[in-house]
Amino acid sequence: MTVKILSIGLRGLEGYRVQVEVQEVPGIAAMVIVGLPDASVKEAKERVLASLYAFGCDFFDKRLVVHLSPPERKKHSPMFDLAMAIGILKAMGKLTAPVSPDAAFLGSLSLDGAIQPVDGMLPAILAAKKLGFQKVYLPYDPALPLHHLKDLDCIFVQTLEEAVQYLQGQRVLSLPPAFRTPEIIDSPRKHHRDFQSIIGHHQAKRALEIAAAGGHHVLMVGPPGCGKSLLAETFPTILPSLTHDAQLEVISLYQLAGEKIESGHPPFRHPYHSASSVSLIGGGTHPKPGEVSLAHRGVLFLDEMAEFAKKTLDMLRQPLETGKVTISRISSTVTYPADFILLGAMNPCPCGYLGSRTRYCTCSPKQIQAYRNRVSGPIYDRMDVLLSLEVIDFTKETRVSESSETIRKRVEEARRKQYERYGKEITNGRVSFELLMEKSPLANRQQLLLQQWASQHQWSNRVQTKIIRLARTISDLKGTEKIADESLWEAMTLRWMKTYTKQQATAR
Repeated sequence: MTVKILSIGLRGLEGYRVQVEVQEVPGIAAMVIVGLPDASVKEAKERVLASLYAFGCDFFDKRLVVHLSPPERKKHSPMFDLAMAIGILKAMGKLTAPVSPDAAFLGSLSLDGAIQPVDGMLPAILAAKKLGFQKVYLPYDPALPLHHLKDLDCIFVQTLEEAVQYLQGQRVLSLPPAFRTPEIIDSPRKHHRDFQSIIGHHQAKRALEIAAAGGHHVLMVGPPGCGKSLLAETFPTILPSLTHDAQLEVISLYQLAGEKIESGHPPFRHPYHSASSVSLIGGGTHPKPGEVSLAHRGVLFLDEMAEFAKKTLDMLRQPLETGKVTISRISSTVTYPADFILLGAMNPCPCGYLGSRTRYCTCSPKQIQAYRNRVSGPIYDRMDVLLSLEVIDFTKETRVSESSETIRKRVEEARRKQYERYGKEITNGRVSFELLMEKSPLANRQQLLLQQWASQHQWSNRVQTKIIRLARTISDLKGTEKIADESLWEAMTLRWMKTYTKQQATAR
């Protein structure tokens, strides 16, 4: 008799139903696992047999065939151990109680029969909920925000013996309250930086507020020490907290990557410029999320952007445009979400002092042009805001800045308006252009003005679209229902970057 137990397989964040079939067949004693298992799944036979032996059942003299269906999909995780063990016990008559077809079994087994969590537990649980499972047997993991999964009955089992007892209807010893309610409580924000502490840069702060409100990408260009990194590191303090759905997405990605994240807060990723394309985009033999996916719903800060390999930067085109990244390998193709705000920072030239009032630039025009060309035109096109920063004269700057909390409240209100306008959790920087124009069409005079500026500055169609998105966000911050003329003007100035040639810098 063939026994069928259900589990969950993962392909990126996408989950699918895995049917674990177990049958005893005549032949040489062995346990054979088929269904395209990888090394971690093939090794399950030793873990499962050892845990069954610890449980008091010795099947070393039997020939057992375990089939993981669907057979055409590669199985990568030891998450199927528990389902295999339950299937073997059922097939050999050691478990007589029926196993519900709407129950899924997740978890890896230790040699002593203990059940352990593995990477990707949360996306597997979310997949089980989406696939219609009513119960999930799994090990306890304090990192799981299960208070967001109230429609799914999660049964925590610490050992194989506990799982069998529960299936047979025996009363399992109750768990301590902290163990039975694994909730992640959103901790208050603990930031060591605040916009109120940053002197000057009022235009840059305004631009970053607009970027936070609409999900726009920003490129900052300025000499060393002008405050680019400080502004970028303070930027997360004005971002709204993550919603429940966004938290689940982010935590799922971090679990797949084997990392931890503070619940409720937008992630901030700051890879070094020596990072490889695999670490930035994602990949590996079994593709894992890269920095662009770990920055999902948050910020990706590329300091010294021109120092990154040009090939690596060009790989950002797809995630910047679509909000997701596709990783293709021989064995499979995986798509991960990558909806982030890109903050780039770079110097105006290799030495960094082109256009400076206090230092002399030692770079030749050829060196300056080669340095700028490290960031390709398509990447420039995908940046919404271009900022030119200069070193602040502290003796002349007396204006008091707003706190991050004050700015964040305006950002949250602007986001709320966008969510209501589009009927879903999406910002002006990500919404489709068709829906944007349907909800906020430009007046004829505004279209003519934009065309004139585009012709003068040689802006592409993509840049013109970026300007309209910026204008919509600025209008949201101002509280106007339609795109105002002043908002369009401000959006166009945010796209214009002051640049200096070698001759202009010398003349200064």
